[in-house]
Amino acid sequence: MNIENGEYQIDINGIKHWIKVEGKENNTIPLIIIHGGPGGNLYAFERTVGPHLTQDRTVIYYEQRGSGRSGKPIDDTAYSINELVDDFWKVIQWTESEKVDLLGYSFGGELALEFAFSFPDLINKLILSGPSLINLRMQYMIQISGFLSVAELALVNKIEEILQENTSIENKYSKIWGIVDQETIDRLFFVNPDVAKKFRQLLKESNLHNTGLMLAGLQENPISPPLYERLNNIHHKTLIITGVYDRNTGIPISNLINRNLSNSEWILFNKSAHFPELEETEKFVSDVLGFLQA
Repeated sequence: MNIENGEYQIDINGIKHWIKVEGKENNTIPLIIIHGGPGGNLYAFERTVGPHLTQDRTVIYYEQRGSGRSGKPIDDTAYSINELVDDFWKVIQWTESEKVDLLGYSFGGELALEFAFSFPDLINKLILSGPSLINLRMQYMIQISGFLSVAELALVNKIEEILQENTSIENKYSKIWGIVDQETIDRLFFVNPDVAKKFRQLLKESNLHNTGLMLAGLQENPISPPLYERLNNIHHKTLIITGVYDRNTGIPISNLINRNLSNSEWILFNKSAHFPELEETEKFVSDVLGFLQA
């Protein structure tokens, strides 16, 4: 890889994409970090876990179209999996790398699997932290159940009322997200309230916001066949990391992915919810580096 350390704004499919390279001096297979959301960003990861990884690995941060510090498409619906896969292909071309490793968290784990399915010869190893499968209705049900498990009684009653409405699970999901408060969201995502507070401070500091357009676009244009039906075609060596208290994507999703991949190992983090990389950073970094170096 001939790209030097630093931040870049690269024109990919008519959209400026934010990319940052660190640890070039390590001369390893590049590890590309893929954020979740959908429509999130890498700001918190870049300032917490990232510096530990770049001590040993060449790391490439990449924010997807319409996310974080990258530009958004003119068409507010241009967020299909196929478009995200094509963007990623251009990122690989830009790095001039023969192979890359992928570390994706939450929806980023799902995207990492899509990239591995589309470009099997370009991907070396996969690390999936709390991966999602947004085409599964179970995904929405897990998160709604998660809210019910951590919400105060008054909010539980409101959620129960929404669940009784005669509408789709997707509509109920959106409506529930519209009424939950910040403390409940923090309890959904984290075990440790101090880590939740630090995460919120970093989000505020970043001044980056999720528009919701990517999730809407993915819901309106689901890929067919869905990823969970194609998992058995992905044969890369894969490490799955899940917090035992993950109420967002949860153990059921990781279990489904692990059962259907042919070359995966699965580690549970006993003190974490949806973000093991933030709640058990030292263990996360050790397990990731050990897996990549093996």
